[in-house]
Amino acid sequence: MGLVYADIELINGYDLENANRKIIGEEEVKRIWVNALVDTGALMLCINESVQEQLQLPVDEKRKAETADGRIVGCDVVKGVELRFKNRKTTCRAMVLPGDCEVLLGAIPLEDMDVLIHPQRQELIVNPDHPYFAQMKVK
Repeated sequence: MGLVYADIELINGYDLENANRKIIGEEEVKRIWVNALVDTGALMLCINESVQEQLQLPVDEKRKAETADGRIVGCDVVKGVELRFKNRKTTCRAMVLPGDCEVLLGAIPLEDMDVLIHPQRQELIVNPDHPYFAQMKVK
């Protein structure tokens, strides 16, 4: 199977909350569309410094991360990212990778949105067993 990419929308969740409370206008909500590599080997959503800057997401903590080539790098972790794909959404934290690294869509947000990789079509799809809403196991 080759690489799978998906167009996702990333939104500053704090802005969304402020827009819902009528503190700011809907047009002031910071959002960006990105073509993310769907990476089941990554746990979290990983964004780059440019995306973090555009969305103005607050840093929650710093962590070490092991990259695909085995390097250990220090990364900021931001919070309050709303991620949308088709009729699914989740709010999560994201690791900020250095420079202009590509955005990685990891296993935790994939599971939370109940989406799957279709191996023959090499694309991300909404779970066909639950096409209208995300469903998760709680047992």
